[in-house]
Amino acid sequence: MELIDQRTKGIMEECKRRAKAAGLEVNGETLEYIITNREELELSVKVNIPTLYDYWVDNVEVVKNKWIYDAFPHNPYETVVNTRPPISFYNDNNPDWLNVMIFYHVLGHIDFFQNNVFFRKTWDDDFCGQALADKRLLNKIREELGEDKRQVDYVIEFARAIDNLVGYYQELEEAEEIQAQNIFGTFSEKSNFYFGEFLRRLYDQKLIELKFYYDEVERYNRCIKQFSEKLGEITFFDDHIFKSKLPEFNSAFKKYKEKKESKTKANDILKYLMENSEFINRDKNKWMKDVLGVVRRTSLYFQPQFRDRICNEGWASFWHHRLFITDERIKGHEVDFALVNSKVLVDLRLGFNPYIVGMHLFEFIEELARKGKLSYGFQLIKDIEARRHYDQKLKEDFGKKVLFETRKNINDFILINFLSDEDFQDFVDKYKLFVAGTRINPQKPGFVDVYIKSRNGKEYRDFLNKSLYHPPYIVINPEKKTKEGELYLDHVYEGRTLVTKYIPSVLSGLSYFCGGGVVKLETTEFEMEKINYWERLQNPDQETEYEKVRVLYTCEGKNMSRNTLRREKRNG
Repeated sequence: MELIDQRTKGIMEECKRRAKAAGLEVNGETLEYIITNREELELSVKVNIPTLYDYWVDNVEVVKNKWIYDAFPHNPYETVVNTRPPISFYNDNNPDWLNVMIFYHVLGHIDFFQNNVFFRKTWDDDFCGQALADKRLLNKIREELGEDKRQVDYVIEFARAIDNLVGYYQELEEAEEIQAQNIFGTFSEKSNFYFGEFLRRLYDQKLIELKFYYDEVERYNRCIKQFSEKLGEITFFDDHIFKSKLPEFNSAFKKYKEKKESKTKANDILKYLMENSEFINRDKNKWMKDVLGVVRRTSLYFQPQFRDRICNEGWASFWHHRLFITDERIKGHEVDFALVNSKVLVDLRLGFNPYIVGMHLFEFIEELARKGKLSYGFQLIKDIEARRHYDQKLKEDFGKKVLFETRKNINDFILINFLSDEDFQDFVDKYKLFVAGTRINPQKPGFVDVYIKSRNGKEYRDFLNKSLYHPPYIVINPEKKTKEGELYLDHVYEGRTLVTKYIPSVLSGLSYFCGGGVVKLETTEFEMEKINYWERLQNPDQETEYEKVRVLYTCEGKNMSRNTLRREKRNG
C-alpha cells in the first residue's frame, strides 16, 4: 500500500476542482492510496480502517476471502473511509480514465460524509487515529493479562454480539444540543428546561400568560448582565418571588433529569453495563470496561453508514455519472465507461441495487423541484394527466438547491418515505420498477418462474423499507426485575422478530458481564402451523395460521429456559 503518485494526484485535484464548481463541498485535504487486490482482502475485514484493533475472527475472514479470491478473482474499484482527512483506496491496475470516474464517485461520498447531519458525530473525529489508540490500548491490556490474554477476545466477542444496541440517536441528539448552544449561546440544562418544556406546559394548561414568559426572559437577561453568566443563573433561580410563584419547578426539573438519564441508558446496553455492572467495575475486571468502550466507540462510528447506504451510494453514483459524462477526459473511453457503469448501476429485476435506486430518487427529487412539484398546490392535484404535465419551470439552480438540502437532512428511511404516495407512484412508473415474486412453473416441474408481482408504489416502498438496516429496539426495564443484580431486557416488537438461534449465546455473554447473574429477555415470536412448502410455492398468496407469542428467555450462566407469557392467534 502506497500513496498515489504526483501525476495521479494531479488528476484527483482536477476532479476535486470540478466537483466543487458543481456544488460539492469537500473540506480539507484528502489522502489516496494504491493497493493490490490481495491487500484489499486483508483491509476489508477491518472495514477498510487499517488501524482497527486486532481480533481473531478477522484472521479467519482473511483466510476465507483468499480462498474465495483464488476461486473467483475480482477487482474492487475503490474504498473510501470517513475520517479526517478522508482516505480512499484504489486498485493498482486502474487506468487513468477509470480513476477519473472513480474519483468523482469518491468525492460524492466525501461530500455526503462531511455534510449529512446523521454523520455529525464523526465530523470532528480522526477515526483512524482513534482506532490506532484503541488498538494500542487493547494490545497493552493483552500484555498485562499475560497467559490470560485470550479473555480480551472473549470480551470483544460477547460485546460485538450486542454492538448494534447502542444509543446512536441519543448521541446524535447531544451533538445537536451542543451545536445549538454554539449557535444561539450557551444555556444550562436547567435554563433550557425552564424556558422550554416547563413554561410551555404551564402555558398549554393556561396557568400563565405569554406576557409572563417575556417578563421572565427579561429578568433572566438582567441577572446575566448584572452578575455574569454563572452567578446570574443562580441569582435568577434563587429569587424568593420565583420560588413562591413556582415552588414545583425544582422537583419537576429533578424528574426531567432522571427520566432523560434513564431513557439514554435504556437502549444502550453496552453503556449501561459499563456504568452499572458490579462485575465489570471490580478492580481486577476494570480492563473489561476499556474493551467495551472500544467496541462501543467503533459501533457508534459506523452506525450512520449502516443507515445511509442507499442515499450515500446513490449520491456518489449521481455525481460520478453527471460529472464524468461532461468531462472531456471521457473521450475515447465512452464504451469502456458504459460497460463499467452498467455493472455499478445495474437495475436488478430480483431485489434492488442501492446504487441505482438511490441515484434515481435524487434525480426524481431534483426534477420535482425544478417543476415546482414539491409545492402544496401540486400535492392537491389528483388527475394523472394534470400531474404529468404540471411544470412551473423553476430555474435549474432551485433544483440543485433542493438537491443539496435533501442530501444534508436525510438517511435511507427519510429518502424512501419523503415523497407522497402519488409522487412515489410516479417515481415507480417513470423507472419501471416492480416487486418480483416466485412460483412453481406448472409445465416444468422443478423450475421456478419469476414474475412481476406488483407495480404499486406503496408495495414497492414497503419492499424497500423492509430491506433497511433496523436493529432491534431493546430497552432495559428495571421495573420488571425480581431481584438485585438481575438484568431484564424488553424487546419492543416493531414488526421484526429476533433471530432466535442467536439468543442463547447472546444472553450467555450478557450473563458473563453480569458476573454470572440472571439475564431475562422478553420478546415476540411466531409459532406457525406446519407449512407445505411445495403448496406454498404453487400458491404463494395462501394464508397461514400462526400464533403471535410473547415469550421470556431466562439465562443464568449457561443455563437457559424459555417460557410463554401470552398468545394471540392470527392469519397471515
